[in-house]
Order: sequence, then C-alpha cells, then structure tokens
Amino acid sequence: MPYTHVEVEPNDNTPMSANQVYQDIGGRHLVAAVRLFEGDPDGRLLDITGWSSAEGGSPVEAYAVQIEDSSEGSAWLVYGGDWGVRLRPTESLEDWRIDDPEQYGETHLVLADEDDIMFAD
Repeated sequence: MPYTHVEVEPNDNTPMSANQVYQDIGGRHLVAAVRLFEGDPDGRLLDITGWSSAEGGSPVEAYAVQIEDSSEGSAWLVYGGDWGVRLRPTESLEDWRIDDPEQYGETHLVLADEDDIMFAD
C-alpha cells in the first residue's frame, strides 16, 4: 500500500507543524472546496488550495486521498504544499493572499465524510 507523508514546519500560513504518515487506501484527487463544521452545525463550505513557500507564500494544488483511520476505518486526508493548505469562504472574491483576514491556514485536514469534499477532477 502507498503512503502519504505530510510534513509542514511552522510558517507564515500556520503556526502549527505536522510530521505524519498516512496509509492510502485509494488514489489522490484534486480538491476545490471542503465543508467544515467548526462553530457551524450545518457546516460551512470553504475554498481550499495548497500553500507553498515559493515567493513567500503562494497557491498550489490541494489533494484528497482516502486513508486508513484506526477509529473510523477510513477517512479523507486533505493536504497541499510545504506550507500546508489555505482556506477562504467560497463567496470571497479575493485572490489567495497570506494577509487576507478572511483566509486562514492549516497543516492539513482529516475529514470523516467524502460528501464534505468538493473534488476538482
């Protein structure tokens, strides 16, 4: 089985770090948006991009891959560049920018439900 390694050091996108290896149980797919439920019981749809250290922070592709999860059996790993992933409200008309207060970064996401991922491919 293939593995996906997520390694993100603290950076301008996220103060958190991650160094984790996940066992894939499916192929990877491009991701355009995700639904998160933090603070919103109905969920909120957010655009997502991978975030790279190039040029002091720039968008790259974000991917999702189904992974083994010891508690649920399987889950979905959403990951991006060497600086993690960046999220913004889907209604935002702003470009991806590190200084936009409506946008924020994460090292990666692990989502339980495939229905909460809007694939781009």
